[in-house]
Amino acid sequence: MNKSKQFKKMFMAQLKLTLREKQAWFWGIFFPVILMVIFMVIFSGSSDDEFQAEIAIVAAENPNPTSDMLLAQITQLSILDVKSGKPVSRETAEQWVTDKEVDAAIILPGSAEDTTFGLVINKEDERGVTTQALSAILDKIVQQANLAAVGAAPTFNIELESITSGSNELDYTDFLLTGMIALSIAQGGLFGMVDLVEMRRKGLLKRLRMTPANMSIFGLSDMVMRLLFSVIQILLLSLIGVFIFGANLYINIFSLLIVFLIGALSFNALGYFISSFSYTQNAYMGVANIVSFLMMFLSGVFFPVETMPDWLQPVSNLLPLTYFAEGLRDSMVYETGVFSSSLWFGIGIMVIWGIVAFLIGSWLYKRKSIVATR
Repeated sequence: MNKSKQFKKMFMAQLKLTLREKQAWFWGIFFPVILMVIFMVIFSGSSDDEFQAEIAIVAAENPNPTSDMLLAQITQLSILDVKSGKPVSRETAEQWVTDKEVDAAIILPGSAEDTTFGLVINKEDERGVTTQALSAILDKIVQQANLAAVGAAPTFNIELESITSGSNELDYTDFLLTGMIALSIAQGGLFGMVDLVEMRRKGLLKRLRMTPANMSIFGLSDMVMRLLFSVIQILLLSLIGVFIFGANLYINIFSLLIVFLIGALSFNALGYFISSFSYTQNAYMGVANIVSFLMMFLSGVFFPVETMPDWLQPVSNLLPLTYFAEGLRDSMVYETGVFSSSLWFGIGIMVIWGIVAFLIGSWLYKRKSIVATR
């Protein structure tokens, strides 16, 4: 039998094995789709909405020109929604804050001589984004009031300009879509090698070696089948993201091909490594699940790595999924070209992971006899 016919038969055999493996299909296709839909339903379009906070204003004990001026400035801000539309008592405002009916309560100066401007927040939201934003807004108002009090005019202003390497403005939907594609391909590699464990346990690999079959062609057919599986993952998730949730993709095809091939092969190597020391399918799935869940939440799939605690970011920067997700975003959203140094740095990390995992896995396969693992 020539090599082309042998490759065709082995490819079809690998394809049938994968189609029969329900766990691989679930973790590789259905789980990422379900997870992406849940997150996109929750967060879809949230990054495009203007910041809005609902507040309560505590009336001044003794109304005065200062409190009147500050009240006028606050009510003119469209991003602040004043509950009930007018100042209320401190007891009422604090109860609203406690019950989380408002984001915060602003206490106006009690008299013309009072220079205190109060902000009451819920302890649970002390470090929240809304609290930080309200603090910044009030700080700006106080600075303007101080300048007005001494008759000085502002000299410097901040002009905010937002740029991106992509063609258009990006939102969380684009970020999540590419992260979920990276996760699905990674899980396809991590969980896709479970059939090797069963083949080794039943002695099928030993019997295959005793036949005229070319083991290199066997490995090549398995790799091609899994790459085809990954292509299906990219197409399916991209179609769902673009046509159902309105995601924007600006693809650099050359960068995407390189990142896709390196990433898919690297995670296949990780799956191969896990199969090399797993004696049963349950053991394999247990290890793969642990690895998958750790990387899922530490690799910037759902949220940027920069938003994680400082002590956790170095761990994220060691994981291959971090660079795979970033590489897919660069090539599918930001149109990053193949000459980007950051793109190749991430590719280099994935290559190292893939080579090390493959070499250790191959060593373990050679070290353990087939008979001993049956």
